[in-house]
Amino acid sequence: MTTFLVPLIIVGGLTSAGVYLLLERHLTRMLLGLLLIGNAINLLILTVAGSSGNPPVRGRTSGAETTTADPLAQALILTAIVITMGVAAFVLALTYRSYRLNTMEEVINDPEDARVSKMTGTEVGEEIEGRLQPDSSIDTDLPDELDALPGHEGSR
Repeated sequence: MTTFLVPLIIVGGLTSAGVYLLLERHLTRMLLGLLLIGNAINLLILTVAGSSGNPPVRGRTSGAETTTADPLAQALILTAIVITMGVAAFVLALTYRSYRLNTMEEVINDPEDARVSKMTGTEVGEEIEGRLQPDSSIDTDLPDELDALPGHEGSR
């Protein structure tokens, strides 16, 4: 069995370039790295499968070939292509999501923010104090979280 050196060098180059791109921080470069590694693996499987031959269908011949082509390598490559495209779609979705989250979008003015920005500091303080202090005229006999504290009128 003879092994050709050129496809193995190409596999090594594609793998090293893919790993380099995969280690980058940008998702698009990571995607390109994944695609390069996927293609390198496909080429490696094709190289390891051996030379071409007759089709793997009984009774079919292709020229003067004496051996039959290995159908397992072809099935593995087709499966690897599908997996690579699935991973590529996932990374593209991540890239799009990251782009949507990190781009500046125009935010309209909130009417409540506009009202508070026009108020003076004392008005804001009075409004906050009014919200924090409960109305003491309303007293119920229902227990609340302060009834259990020592020194409180509600504790027994």
